[in-house]
Amino acid sequence: MNMDKSSITLIGMPACGKSTVGVLLAKALNMQFVDTDLLMQRKYRQFLWQILDAQGIEAFKAMEAEVICALDCENTCIATGGSAVYSDAAMRHLKRISTVIFIDLPCGEVARRIADIRGRGVVIERGKTLPALFAERRPLYLRYADATVQAQGKGTEELLEEIVKMTKRFGQ
Repeated sequence: MNMDKSSITLIGMPACGKSTVGVLLAKALNMQFVDTDLLMQRKYRQFLWQILDAQGIEAFKAMEAEVICALDCENTCIATGGSAVYSDAAMRHLKRISTVIFIDLPCGEVARRIADIRGRGVVIERGKTLPALFAERRPLYLRYADATVQAQGKGTEELLEEIVKMTKRFGQ
């Protein structure tokens, strides 16, 4: 396993830009790119929402943690699902192999960007609101992050530029 933290992991709420920025970040830094949501869909041959519907939230979180803990990569930009922070084991693994960057986007902007929570496969209990989910997850993102980038009001290119500058401080 790579122990030199040559990889970067992006964490944050759904729709904060992890996958979009992650692909561009990988290109900008000459890295590989991995999206753990896509790895889950490939492994289980279902969309995230189908896994959630069929298996339930707790099983989904366990499956997600298994996929993340199996990652063995270097020089890779890793975009996680927003619920990755529910697994301490998964996050400890990511922190061992990468620098973890939290893309912090305010709840109001997250809500504007998410058109269909169910179709996106967001891990949220029935009856729970997006603001309640945000309040639950944000402290977890902050706990596991090595660095935080504020995304409010920033376009993709501006956010990318800020993260590239940030990674240089970490020796990426």
